[in-house]
Amino acid sequence: MDKSRYNQRYRRVLTALRAARKTAGLTQTQVAKKFRAHASFVSKIESGERRIDVIELEEFCRIYGLSLTEFLTAALSQ
Repeated sequence: MDKSRYNQRYRRVLTALRAARKTAGLTQTQVAKKFRAHASFVSKIESGERRIDVIELEEFCRIYGLSLTEFLTAALSQ
């Protein structure tokens, strides 16, 4: 199994994460403020430059009004 952060499954998660943010009507800056981070934090995660951990992913899902389970099920079933 390819463990690169650029593998196809990880790319699907990042694409779904970006789509969830846009569906929630939030900008990267707005999301970063909720994390008390710079906008580049969200940008680097969405672009794959920075790998996201499961705790951060759960927090993104909470901000976007999604459960982690429903997010991953949808992202990985595409």
